[in-house]
Amino acid sequence: MFRPDDRSAITWTYREFDEIVARVSGTLAESGVTPGSSVHIGLRNSPAFVAAWLATARLGAWMTPVDPASTQRDITRQVGRVKPVAGLCAAARAEVYHDGADGRIPRVFELAEDETDLAPGAALMSGPPVRDPVPVVPSDRLAVMFTSGTTSEPKGVLLSQACYGQAAETMSAVIGLQARHRWYVTLPLFHANAQYYCFASAVATGASVALTASFSASRWVALARELEVTHASLFAAPIRMILARHPADQPPAVLEHVWFAQNLSPDHHAAFAKLTGIAPRQLYGMTETVAIVTADLTETPLHDVIGQPIGGRRVRLEDPVTGEDSEPGVPGQLLVRGTPGIDLFHGYLDNEAATRKVLRPDGEAAWFATGDLVTADQHGTLRFVGRIDDVIKVSGENVSLAEVEATLTRAPGVFEIAVIAQPDPVYDQVPIAYVVPQNTAQPPQPDELDAWAVRHLTPAARPRAWHFIDELPRTSVGKVRRFQVGR
Repeated sequence: MFRPDDRSAITWTYREFDEIVARVSGTLAESGVTPGSSVHIGLRNSPAFVAAWLATARLGAWMTPVDPASTQRDITRQVGRVKPVAGLCAAARAEVYHDGADGRIPRVFELAEDETDLAPGAALMSGPPVRDPVPVVPSDRLAVMFTSGTTSEPKGVLLSQACYGQAAETMSAVIGLQARHRWYVTLPLFHANAQYYCFASAVATGASVALTASFSASRWVALARELEVTHASLFAAPIRMILARHPADQPPAVLEHVWFAQNLSPDHHAAFAKLTGIAPRQLYGMTETVAIVTADLTETPLHDVIGQPIGGRRVRLEDPVTGEDSEPGVPGQLLVRGTPGIDLFHGYLDNEAATRKVLRPDGEAAWFATGDLVTADQHGTLRFVGRIDDVIKVSGENVSLAEVEATLTRAPGVFEIAVIAQPDPVYDQVPIAYVVPQNTAQPPQPDELDAWAVRHLTPAARPRAWHFIDELPRTSVGKVRRFQVGR
């Protein structure tokens, strides 16, 4: 099911869409796509994205799904690294796409990003149908997915056929997904969340998917009701946007399950539970971990708990300085054990140094160093603290910028906040806050925020300056690009 922004949803059965995939497979094959070749997908959420993904897999090729808002420079870098045989872009953004590709993609399809792309006679549907998948082995590449680049330049994550199979099986089993269920996909489809958690698990069980062309905070609840969805997956930032912008008289949705990533405040967690009819459950996963690693599966899920390992996952918390196991309650880097190319990514594209840095061999398996700090209580329940790079030393004292942000988000008048480090001649580094007010016409006063910080933060963690901004720089899925804050 696909819901355009301006009209009712269009639906296909699995059988109908399989015929579409067969046609798209034939078109891509005629365009030179063969086993082992690459297809570059620069589309927003659309039926053609899904068809191209499945057709690429059917041909034994691999895809590179990228942000449709990629700049000319981004596209130039991507194309140079993955060397695609075919590319898909929106007709409305074709000029930027072609400028970035610079003639290095032999065949480019310019699409409307709606159901007309898959109509009989459309350019993407012109080839003879390919109904039988090309034989593949589990280790064959299926995708290169670029990380979101919140703290550095994006890296190309290598993913195999087995990775997607493992994601499908694990993500459907952990919540007992059934054919009667329907995923609500409003996050960008080029991102791992929508692919791994929603689409892959739906295909594994025969569940349906309601895909929207874009994310609308003000209409999210209304569309959930209209499309009769049962399951959803979001990040904390979109949840806060929904809470801020949904109409006050909006009837709540009736969902059976909601995943979310990144901690919420207690108030936001409770408020979103009222809007959806179910308390959201936090999970932890990365593009590199394929399926999730942990989830809060308790009877009463909490706002700041990522739970315990699921599906036989093995983890350990490592002191980032000594390399020893972290004590309960003490933040440690989360390490995840798995098999590269199955339940972990295979490595980073053309970057062996980065791969060696995070994948530590352990027999036939490996430990993946996530770069995330987590605490465990005496029962093994895990809580997310922040990225290792987000922990600064203020006069020798460790301060987690993520924890400071989580605390200050609850301050009166604050909608969102990002805290960054600023060099200081006395304390080495100090935290500086960039605040998005709830009401831009009447932002909170710095002295009020200072007083609130004194009551709720240790001296080292209190921001030394407050800057008020209209919005935070974000990735397409809502993660804050911390390295761009204040620039």
